[in-house]
Amino acid sequence: MSIATLDDVLSTNVAAQPDAPAVTLDDRTVPWRELDETARRVASALSEAGIGSQDRVAIIDKNSIEYFEVLFGATHLNAVLVAVNWRLAPPEMAYIVNDAEAKVLVVHEDFAAQLEAFAPDLEHTTTIVVIGSSPDAVGVDHIRYADWIDRPAEVPASATAPGVDDVALQLYTSGTTGLPKGAQLTNANFTALLDTASEWGMDASSASLAAMPLFHIGGSGWSLFGMANGAHTVLLRELDPVEALKIIDRHRISHAFLVPAVLQFLLMVPRDGIDLSSMELMAYGASPITEDVLVKSMEMFQCDFIQVYGLSETTGAVVQLDPEDHDPGGPKQHLLRAAGKPMGDVELKIVDPETGETLPDGEVGEVWIRSATNMLGYWKLPEATAEALPGDNWFRSGDAGYLEDGYLFLHDRVKDMIISGGENIYPAEIENVLMKMEAIADCAVIGVPDEKWGEVGKAVVIPVPDAEITEQEILDHCRANLAGFKCPKSVDFVTEIPRNPSGKVLKRELREPYWEGHTRQVG
Repeated sequence: MSIATLDDVLSTNVAAQPDAPAVTLDDRTVPWRELDETARRVASALSEAGIGSQDRVAIIDKNSIEYFEVLFGATHLNAVLVAVNWRLAPPEMAYIVNDAEAKVLVVHEDFAAQLEAFAPDLEHTTTIVVIGSSPDAVGVDHIRYADWIDRPAEVPASATAPGVDDVALQLYTSGTTGLPKGAQLTNANFTALLDTASEWGMDASSASLAAMPLFHIGGSGWSLFGMANGAHTVLLRELDPVEALKIIDRHRISHAFLVPAVLQFLLMVPRDGIDLSSMELMAYGASPITEDVLVKSMEMFQCDFIQVYGLSETTGAVVQLDPEDHDPGGPKQHLLRAAGKPMGDVELKIVDPETGETLPDGEVGEVWIRSATNMLGYWKLPEATAEALPGDNWFRSGDAGYLEDGYLFLHDRVKDMIISGGENIYPAEIENVLMKMEAIADCAVIGVPDEKWGEVGKAVVIPVPDAEITEQEILDHCRANLAGFKCPKSVDFVTEIPRNPSGKVLKRELREPYWEGHTRQVG
């Protein structure tokens, strides 16, 4: 297939296999021809709402067929889809929609309560479309999705054709400032991914399970890679381990990407009568995996396993641990601790974050990545872009690791990010929320080991003298202001938080007692 832009994914498949299944959710399967027709209706509606080339369209929904209808409707106009994390609290949702300057917001009725809470705060949005059938959820000021796309399937003649260097998708990832940043992924980034990940082996005979959330590169990137290769994408609306195994059996899934925490859950599910023999490739990543979970998962699925490492800013995977390197109990067993080798034309180097010098094999430093999949930059954040992309197409990952015999081993993090069950959590964002409590004099949030999630957040708090505050009050305050997955799971009260002379919290020193006995501080 000849794919130059995301828009070509539809046109190429419509030409090659118009009646083949494109995407399935529950009992509904949409062939390529129908997906394209609906996307054209969406494009017409978006154009009528004032969306033009490189304008942003936001969507808040769990994994759905409508997600791809809106995505490809936007690509028909060379517009940009902004996938908003549906797990966020209403103020966080509003921040992203406003930051993206989205003129149109599509939201599922499942999130009607959140929409009601943040809709008055939207600054640029002129059209709100609600997916669903409940009149109460749609409201008088919004448009029902089915009514909105009830029109001829005609892309406006004035639509701008997508360019390879134009942005197609904007995924938000938080940073050390505590505010989310929009990683701009271009058509060229996605086509480069097709070459980089060509060994994943998907084609028109493949059935790909999209179980990870589509607002995450592990969801959208994986799905779009399969679609670009003609595969049938089967969606899991949200994670349900029992349903995931049933879907693999029912739809004869051949390829899947899951995070280690999900694999661990699947091991607990009764498998009587479930046939997993269709599986050809299981990809996993986004957080560390224990050898026990990996070995048991390999025994369960009896297919090739690959570990992948990448970020939203690299359009997903750039490093892969190949199937032949999965050798528990064998001479390559030590490689199970590795992230893998660079994929395709990807280049890696380890850099001393203080001096900027490239370090030799075996020495720990910051992982830098050079790849055609590296993002264009952060939306309207030139300083953050310049820091992340220092030049010559190198991207600073913020992760620390070392190289050995061509393999990347992740050791720690340069940034203070916590990875819990594959979700990126940024302590600064939580600390900002905690410091709004009058009874807290100082605080820091760190990641501590957790058997299920790899690591979870812990708040280390210094109370105001004579103030009365409990752990539960702090946790409740976090839940009221943050998405649940971001909230710390525990609180320790202390009298002092270690800081350097400039006042920066020494997070590594703070973490050390909790990670004693662990070989690395990344989960």
